[in-house]
This record gives sequence, structure tokens and C-alpha cells, in this order.
Amino acid sequence: MAESRDRGPGTRPTLDPSELAALADDVAAGDVVVLDATAQLGPPTPQRRYPLDSGAALWEAAHIPGSRHVDLVDALSDPGAGFHLSVAAAPRMGAALAAVGVRPGARVVCYDSGDGSWAARLWWILRGFDVPASVLDGGLAAWRAAGFDVVSGPAEPVADPSAPLVLPGTARGWATIDDVRTVVDGGPGTLVCALGEGQFAGVEPTRYPRPGHIPGSVNLPAHRVRDEAGRLADADLVRAVAEPVLGPPGPQPITLYCGMGVSAAGLALGLVGAGYTGLRIYDGSLEEWTADPERPLDTGGAS
Repeated sequence: MAESRDRGPGTRPTLDPSELAALADDVAAGDVVVLDATAQLGPPTPQRRYPLDSGAALWEAAHIPGSRHVDLVDALSDPGAGFHLSVAAAPRMGAALAAVGVRPGARVVCYDSGDGSWAARLWWILRGFDVPASVLDGGLAAWRAAGFDVVSGPAEPVADPSAPLVLPGTARGWATIDDVRTVVDGGPGTLVCALGEGQFAGVEPTRYPRPGHIPGSVNLPAHRVRDEAGRLADADLVRAVAEPVLGPPGPQPITLYCGMGVSAAGLALGLVGAGYTGLRIYDGSLEEWTADPERPLDTGGAS
């Protein structure tokens, strides 16, 4: 797939709760669409290795006024792919976004009720289709901490859910398994695992069929670019942790991955804000890579 342009369509990667609150009139007019991207990934069970479900019930229980929930698990995914959360093709994506109120020219503010990774995944999807989007830094917790109201109940009906939202034919910013194989085989680029150090090394329990990381990867855990509240670290701090691993910011062929392309999106959000470009996310990540026992995995720390 083609590289992301990494410059966003005229939109900063993040905004804070007070900035979102100031957009209340635009939200009411439909010019700004606030979308909750929360999903729920439970621990693996004998019946379900990947117990992944919509977070719609969590959104309905408590959400930012004027927001809607969008379903990353099903509505924005490709049902024909062999892994979860695969990015849907443009027609399916456009219809799903129109159904939650995204119309041509609208700006989307993404948030979630977790650590921000689900919102970052939605942000990365949208920017790949040239939809102006930002992430609410700190998500629902930051909104509440700032003293703003939350509400419960179903969403208001979309004015015209059938209005078309025509998206570019191919989303940018995504790497396929063939792209990753090329890097593993010595092609240009850097593979970056966004999971924690223990998962990378293969010494912690994993939900995937085999532990470890894709050969040749370096490790930059997504949690290192945000604080415990889920807020992104200052750009200077992100550069301080990224440069020893990736080198200085600029255009680099970097492919991020994790387990299912979620933590990788959280890392991408921090790196873009710190000036890194040329980023892609391996959509299938370890769920796809580990499914075939013939695909190699390494264990141990980064070299």
C-alpha cells in the first residue's frame, strides 16, 4: 500500500477538552462530528482467542454530549479479511461514516473511554481517507476531569444517513503482509513493534498462537508516548524516547505493528505529533503474522 502523507488534511493530531467544548456550535451544526471509537477486548478464552466486541453499551452509559459511537469492530472493518479490525474498502467505509453523521467537509473528533488507542485507530483510518480528524487528548476521562458534562442514552438521529460520503479508492498509511515480508527479507524500512517490552521479548503470556516479534523489529512501546491518564507526552519527550530507536524525526519508511493494529495507532499518533513522517501500520499485525506457523518469529530483547 502507499505511504501515508503524514500531514493530515489541515488538522492538528490532537485537541484538548476546552478546545472541543469551544466547538459546541459546530458540533450542533454537524460541521464537527464527535465519534467514540471504544471497543472491548477481553482476555482470551478456550472459545475465543480474540474476544473483541463493540463498546456501544459503554458509550450509551456515559458520553460527550452530541457524540455518537462508531463500530470499529464490524462497521468499519472488512468482513472478508482473515483478521479482526481490517480496514474496510472505501464504499463500505463511506457508508458507515455517513450513517454516524460524517458528511463531506466535516471534521471528526475521535475519542474513547480507554487509553486513547481505539481513538487513535479511528484517527489513522480517517486520515488515510483524507477525512480531517483529531483525537481528544485523554479521551472521556480528560473531558470529565476538565469539568464538562457527560450524558447517557441513545444518539440523536442523523439528519440524512443516506447522504453519500465518497472516499478515495485506496486508504493510505497501511502496510500489507507482503510489505512486511519485503522488510524482513532485507528491503528498505524499519519494523517497529508497539507492544510492551515483555511481549516483544516473548517472555510474557500472549493471546497470539506464538510469542515474540517479527524478525528484524525494534521495540518502541506505545505506552512510552503517553502518560498514565492516556494523554500524549509533550513532543520533545516523545522525540527523546523515539530518537534512540528510530533516529531523528523526518521522512522514514517506518512500519508500525502490534497485536491488532491498535497500540500501533496510539504510537503513530505520538510520532506524527513529534514530526515523524513516512509511517505505515501493518493492519494484520501479529494476529495475521502468527496465524501461519511457517512465518518466523524472534524472541529476546531488541538488538
